[in-house]
Amino acid sequence: MQIKRLVNDKLIWDSFLEEVDTRIVFAQKQLEQRIEPAELHRIQGEIKALRSLKQLRDKVNGARSEKP
Repeated sequence: MQIKRLVNDKLIWDSFLEEVDTRIVFAQKQLEQRIEPAELHRIQGEIKALRSLKQLRDKVNGARSEKP
């Protein structure tokens, strides 16, 4: 499965996270410049989707619980 490779290869995963973070910053700048409610909601949804991608590793590998 290619998603496993993405989330478990540190170099690829770090590059992916960097790209996602760049897109979040860009979307936040767009959000600051918009006044139309529909555009605000669309960009908010985009940011939410991008942030959920940052959780992909945990979803694919299963959340690891911390041991006390």
